[in-house]
Amino acid sequence: MVKVSVVVPVYNAQEYLVDCIESLVNQTLDNIELLFVDDGSTDNSSEILRQYQEKFSDRVRVLTKENGGQASARNLGIAQCKGEYIGFVDADDCVEKCMFEKMYMLAKKEQSDYVECQYQYLKVSGANKIEKLPCYGYVRPYSDKREMFIDPLVSPWNKLYRAELLRENNITFPDGVVYEDTAFYAKTIPFICKSSFDSSEYVYHFLRQGSTMNAKKDARVGNIFPVIQDILDFYKENHLWDEYQAPLEYFCIKILLCSSLARIAKVCNPSLKKHYVQETIDFIRINFPNYRHNAYIRNSKKGIYMRCVNFFTIHIIVLLLGLRKEN
Repeated sequence: MVKVSVVVPVYNAQEYLVDCIESLVNQTLDNIELLFVDDGSTDNSSEILRQYQEKFSDRVRVLTKENGGQASARNLGIAQCKGEYIGFVDADDCVEKCMFEKMYMLAKKEQSDYVECQYQYLKVSGANKIEKLPCYGYVRPYSDKREMFIDPLVSPWNKLYRAELLRENNITFPDGVVYEDTAFYAKTIPFICKSSFDSSEYVYHFLRQGSTMNAKKDARVGNIFPVIQDILDFYKENHLWDEYQAPLEYFCIKILLCSSLARIAKVCNPSLKKHYVQETIDFIRINFPNYRHNAYIRNSKKGIYMRCVNFFTIHIIVLLLGLRKEN
């Protein structure tokens, strides 16, 4: 039986792919399956993957598809994997060789549907200079499901999911958009009966020039609206809205008024920036008209800021965020 399937989407990653693969083929866990999904790479990534598949045919599988983005690559991996648990790794990251053994053992010991670990966030600049950055997202053990909505790290690359949980509840990454991690994470929460946490820093997550999240394309900033709509539709269609409305509202409002506004502030096109600001106002007015009364927002330090945002202050906030220096 395959214990863990690790899904790695690959697109033109030849510069750092070998380091990623080496950290995975040398995992200490036995019965591990490594699924590399070649998302239409045009560089030497395909050849690198072919060589490793030949060398480690007992654990490496390479799936090839036309370029369709990270979400579609991960979804193909989920559909094809055979493991009891599923993990995800980005092709430009590396992980400790004991990562999946430790996380799998913890999952089995505590009969968990979900395991999360700590990570290191590293910036790569000229001449391969590496600088450690403060981690983003609040990675910690959760006391209950509702706490998982409060300031989490939504990225899948430091997590292990029970495969059955994803398949039985038809949980996938929304295709054709960025910020797809946000929707995937939010959709899993209602079905997690038991979660576990390992405080070890098993993942080395790199910030590189040209990565999907670092390449600030103005048009992609607006992807957050269909992503959040996808979350809301999922909760309503699956009759989960009434049970999770309050923490989910906090989760969505925080994204719209914090991280999303910060990205909007960096949009170069003035008319597009204005459009995104108005879309933020309209989206909140339609979907969360009474969010200022939300108990999670009222009892949060960030909630003071979120409750102060209105049609007039939002433009000042975007202006100030646009002046802020980035890492």
